[in-house]
Amino acid sequence: MSTTGTDPIITSYVKAPARTISADGVTYAYRELGPTGGIPVIFFVHLAATLDNWDPRIIDPIARDHHVIAFDNRGVGASTGQVPDSVEAMADDAYTFIRALSFETVDVFAFSLGGMVAQALVVKHPELVRKLILTGTGPAGGKDIDKVAGTTYLDMLRAALTRSDAKEFLFFNRNATGKPAARAFVKRLEERTVDRDAKIAVKAFRTQLKAIQKWGRSAPADLSKVSQPTLIANGDNDRMVPSVLSEDLHRRIAGSELVIYPDSGHGGIFQYHDQFAPVAVAFLDR
Repeated sequence: MSTTGTDPIITSYVKAPARTISADGVTYAYRELGPTGGIPVIFFVHLAATLDNWDPRIIDPIARDHHVIAFDNRGVGASTGQVPDSVEAMADDAYTFIRALSFETVDVFAFSLGGMVAQALVVKHPELVRKLILTGTGPAGGKDIDKVAGTTYLDMLRAALTRSDAKEFLFFNRNATGKPAARAFVKRLEERTVDRDAKIAVKAFRTQLKAIQKWGRSAPADLSKVSQPTLIANGDNDRMVPSVLSEDLHRRIAGSELVIYPDSGHGGIFQYHDQFAPVAVAFLDR
């Protein structure tokens, strides 16, 4: 990103330029914003998501003083290639992407499937990651992670029947607090009107679901090796990646911090963005 001369630094995700970089035969799509020079914060996105799925109310406060990069993993959105069928292979791709940008140390902000990919990355390449933010996610072998597919298909059906966005069902409680929060979140995702990303293909989405099932059914992860400062956050009623798994992660990662938001689901950090964003910024700055 050019910050030379009088070019203003872009700190709004809505205006972040779309870029690409090629490595190992794959062209990765990414967006970049915030001041360069410090340790960048790499955003790892959720199941079925592309660059258009990040809440600007989470990214913008972080980008005020941090170099932020969000990217599409292989085979997702505008990135080329085939989606890998394992979380570990997705982590290998994330590593390839980060190293292609010549970063030697990064902070990671991850949500849901992205949090699984981040865990696999940090276990394999501990030297790469300085700090870790894991939201709405769970460890390998975590209880009921393999049921994510069933929950996802059910809520996609419920959403189709009501002509609404599946995320309104998957990420938020269907109550007086959750419904308006869901609508507000979906609206925020539409704030960017130009240069939007390609939607995920059905085959790519199904492959991601298979990878999550495999992750859920694999041997429980040994996260005792994770020494990075880690912030874990979720809602108290996550139906996709059960909230107890955030507590499980907190127990497994020594010295980690845990924030659980009341009366909220998988998208707790989006429902409570005004509270969570400052917590994330303070954690990164500490």
